Amino acid sequence: MKITVNGTEHDLGEIDPTTPLLWVLRDELGLTGTRFGCGKGLCGACTVHLGGAPTRSCLLPVQAVTAEITTIEGLSKNGDHPVQESWRELCVPQCGYCQSGQMMTAAALLADGSKPDDEKIDAAMAGNICRCGTYPRIRQAIHRAAGGAK
Repeated sequence: MKITVNGTEHDLGEIDPTTPLLWVLRDELGLTGTRFGCGKGLCGACTVHLGGAPTRSCLLPVQAVTAEITTIEGLSKNGDHPVQESWRELCVPQCGYCQSGQMMTAAALLADGSKPDDEKIDAAMAGNICRCGTYPRIRQAIHRAAGGAK
């Protein structure tokens, strides 16, 4: 079985095809930026892009991967994606555990170049839980990344 992650094809050999993508990324490929949160697709900590769409990697069996995967490590080579920059500028993370999933969801929201309003941001980010409650800074960082700093 082969998958493409962050532009690189990986041969997974004899891996169990029902293994969740999350564990393939973390344990087999060493990409530990994608986090385990709940294991039920409810918290968003494990969000990656599958063909550009935000996807919960804890629920997706690796055999069901049909498009290129982008993880937080592949969002940009130098950490200079607008979402990553705005997160740093506004000191969004508190504990930081959920933030890779938050950033991947935000990056997918902004991929079309739009400048979403608060309502659209809240709807897109609703499936991502931040136990530290950094939601106001997350929303502000998304506005900044979209070029509409608030």
